[in-house]
Amino acid sequence: MDVKGHLDLLLLATLARTGPAHGYAVIAALREHSRGSFDLPEGTVYPALHRLEQAGLIASQWDESAPRRRRVYALTVDGRRARASKQRELQTFFEAVQAVIGYRRQGVKA
Repeated sequence: MDVKGHLDLLLLATLARTGPAHGYAVIAALREHSRGSFDLPEGTVYPALHRLEQAGLIASQWDESAPRRRRVYALTVDGRRARASKQRELQTFFEAVQAVIGYRRQGVKA
C-alpha cells in the first residue's frame, strides 16, 4: 500500500498511540496496527523520523538503559497538534471522495 503524502501522519499517530518508542518499535507498531498493510522499510521510516524531529514535531533522546543503545522518539506538543490537524484534513478528504464516488458508511451506493 502506498503511503506517499501520509507517512508523517502515520508516524505521528503511531507515536501518539504507543508513546515514546525507538524506530524499530515504531515500524513494528505501524505494521501491527495496520494488520500488515504498512510494512515499511527502515530506509523509509528513519529519514521521516529525522525530518519530523527537525520540524519540531517529535523529539528524541538516547536510551542507554537497554542492552543496546537506542534513540527513542516522542511527540512534542507541536507534534500532537500537527497529528490532529493532519487527521482532520485526511478525514475531510475521505468524506469528499466518498461523496464523489457515492459511498455511504453502510457500504451502500448512494
